[in-house]
Amino acid sequence: MDKNTNLSKHHIHWAVALIPLAVLIALQVLVIREFGSDALDGASQTALLLSAGVAVAIAMIGYRVPWSDIDRAISDNVKTIGSAILILFLIGAVSGSWMMSGVVPTMIYYGMKIVSPSVFLFVACLICALVSVVTGSSWTTVATIGIALMGIGTAHGYSVGWTAGAIISGSYFGDKISPLSDTTVLASSVGEVPLFKHIRYMLITTVPSFTIALTIFLVASLCHTTDSGLQSELFAEGLQRVFSISPWLLLVPVVTGVLIALRLPAVIVLFLSALMAGVVMLIAQPEIVAQVGDGNNFRGLMLTYYSSTSIDTGNEALTSLVQTRGMRGMLSTVFLIFCAAAFGGALTGAGMIQSITSALAKGISGRRSLVSTTVATGLIANITTGDQYLSIVLTGNIYKKLYKEKGFEGRLLSRSTEDSATVTSVLVPWNTCGMTQSLVLKVPTIEYLPYCFFNIISPLMSILIAMLGYKIFRTEEK
Repeated sequence: MDKNTNLSKHHIHWAVALIPLAVLIALQVLVIREFGSDALDGASQTALLLSAGVAVAIAMIGYRVPWSDIDRAISDNVKTIGSAILILFLIGAVSGSWMMSGVVPTMIYYGMKIVSPSVFLFVACLICALVSVVTGSSWTTVATIGIALMGIGTAHGYSVGWTAGAIISGSYFGDKISPLSDTTVLASSVGEVPLFKHIRYMLITTVPSFTIALTIFLVASLCHTTDSGLQSELFAEGLQRVFSISPWLLLVPVVTGVLIALRLPAVIVLFLSALMAGVVMLIAQPEIVAQVGDGNNFRGLMLTYYSSTSIDTGNEALTSLVQTRGMRGMLSTVFLIFCAAAFGGALTGAGMIQSITSALAKGISGRRSLVSTTVATGLIANITTGDQYLSIVLTGNIYKKLYKEKGFEGRLLSRSTEDSATVTSVLVPWNTCGMTQSLVLKVPTIEYLPYCFFNIISPLMSILIAMLGYKIFRTEEK
């Protein structure tokens, strides 16, 4: 990623700059209403390109912005998404191979027996938090343990929205405070704050937010009254009938955890994990491989990695759960990421994002308005650029000078940026994070959004702590 993204200097009034955003929101509302869960098949992408076209038309016709400025910004945006796209494809390969090899079915099988339905959401959130702290990646956590927990939650009778909300809340807690997280490193570097100093300062807002979220999930779990005993038995019976369930299969996630502990890059970890699962699949699930490949094991292995696979379990809900999409299933998301990059680039190249944030900055007088505006900018950037990393860079760069002028330490900026840009990205349907988690968990963003309590509470907690003035430090030189 180019962390030194430059904003255009064109002077477009903030009200005019809001027009493309308003068009996008209106189009997305219509798209979701008309296409529902099929919106990612092309309608959402079209909405983003049309909105980008509106931004380009306003900039070039109304303000004589050279196309070269917009083209350069779009190109810079596209350059930042290369690694994300590779990770996406590998996630597709991992999810397919972990499922067909019996790794995820085994995790679901034993998880249903170990995790009590009365505390499931609480435990799911806590497990994902621990895993993501160790991995430093919400995407990896959701794509591995998250998929298994979705199955356990379904077996226990929980709605997919609640389960996905618990998984995402835990995953983004770790992503936010882990020293291995790229967003944590990026936010601290943009704010010019030492990494561990940034993490310690974030705990002031992150721990209360996560505690409240855990409490909500615990209460919701204790109030869960659905009789899931029969459903769990049916799931267990179906899994045993179709897959070879064995504790030895858990070696794949264990070895994956070791690779993560060795701090190998996410791309390498996901590649080796998919490779291991493929070997295990040939050994432990030969009948499934043959079924997928119409009797040809090599064909079955390749299809598991890159294509959709479906195994009839005799239970409609379970059959849907173990269905995979492979790398090909990620293509619509990749398409959407490119379109989101084009939209964000158009706004950046035209100077529209700068105009909006500059207008917000005019009302800043003290720590309350400064932090509130920073948090709002992080959310706006996630909506307009469609990319979490770009949102962090833009928010940090826009306010860095202002924080110094107001005499506040850089760690207040880095924390406020993470409290908004990092955690709210997954709540935006066309953001790379929202698209990815929705696709991997098979739950529309709008459906899990109300239950992502940690992600919703974090920006509000950041503003509340600023209002209270708790441990808001000023520099000696104002």
